[in-house]
This record gives sequence, structure tokens and C-alpha cells, in this order.
Amino acid sequence: MSKSLMDKINQGRQYRSMTMKVRSASEGTESKIVEGYATTFNEPYCLYEDDSLRYLEQVSERAFEDCDMGDVVFQYDHEGRVYARLSNGTLKLSVDNHGLKVEADLGGTEEGRKLYEEIKGGYTTKMSFGFMIGETEENRSKASDGKTEYLVTITRISKLYDVSAVSIPANDGTEISSRSYFNGLIEAEKKEAERLLEEQRKLTIEMEARKRKLTLLQLENLE
Repeated sequence: MSKSLMDKINQGRQYRSMTMKVRSASEGTESKIVEGYATTFNEPYCLYEDDSLRYLEQVSERAFEDCDMGDVVFQYDHEGRVYARLSNGTLKLSVDNHGLKVEADLGGTEEGRKLYEEIKGGYTTKMSFGFMIGETEENRSKASDGKTEYLVTITRISKLYDVSAVSIPANDGTEISSRSYFNGLIEAEKKEAERLLEEQRKLTIEMEARKRKLTLLQLENLE
């Protein structure tokens, strides 16, 4: 991962993987369209899991109502050349019942047409999008397998920066930024577990002290 992308993550920008497909252009046109959903609504997906914890995330259907999408761009690995953009009509974003749909025409430049062929040929198969989280809601529960489960619902996305085709293997930015986002919950859970263990330890010591005291009293009574 490049330093500039890592810097963006450190500043709070989030990245999530998305699916994409190519759509054949109508005969006689130069359009080379890739499309997919940047996110779907109310469909939880797992971002992180270990032996005792599971972190799920979903996006509310209201998340984009006040989102700043002033001039979103389509890039490769979230950096460098712009292959399509909202302001000139080569990138289109639309919210429907399913999620946020992305449609990019890569036919405007030679580099874009090459990228389209790479995507069409299956050499580049993943996309992700960069955004800033505005508001979330968190729900903590116990799953049927005994793990502590957090469900985080993104209720507002404040800024959408870009959508991007990403190199194989799938973009690291999704894993790193989502893990960074959940670090606070992970640390809080660990501290809570440590607190409970400490309380249990103190309770055990207190019970042992009471047992010893009771034993001494019984011995004294026997005398």
C-alpha cells in the first residue's frame, strides 16, 4: 500500500470492497461501461472476526441522504489518473432500493479503454470506494456460537471521494481501514474482559478469605 493511501486512512477515510461487471456498449458507440454497487442497504457483512468477537457492518438506506458527492472520480487503486468523473458525465451515481449504484464509462481515454479490457478479461475483478463516515449506530449482542457480536450500522456517509478498480489481490485498503475503524471497539471489548477478570479474581480472593475465617471460627468453637 502506498504512503498517500495510508495517509488517507489515517485521516479517517474508509474503503470498502464492491462488486463490478462490464456492460457491452451498443453497436456503433464508443461507450465502455463498468457498473456495480458501491454498497447495498441493510445487508450485514463481516469485517473482522477472531476467536471471541465478530464485527458486522451494514449501511442504512438513509446513509446517502446528506452525503457530499460534489465531484466523485473513478480511479485505479484510489490514486493517480482519473478515468471517469461525475462532473463531466462519464461517472453516474444513483441510489435505489438496493443500494448506491455506480456506472462508469471508461471509453473516453486510451488508458480507460485499456482498463476496461483488463476488467472485461478478468484481470481486474474488484472495486472499492472511498468515503468518510458521518454517523453510526452500534448494537452489541451474544451470537448463537457464543461470540460477542457487534453490528455497526452506518446511518450517514458525510463524503464520497472516489470509486476505484483495484489490483489483484483485492485491495488492502478495505481490510486496513475497516480494522482501523473497529480498533476502538476491539480495545474496549478487551478492557471490559480484563475488568471482568479482575473483578472475578478479587471475588475469588474475598471468598477464600471468608472460607478461612469461617474455618478458624469453627475451630475456635470446637475448642
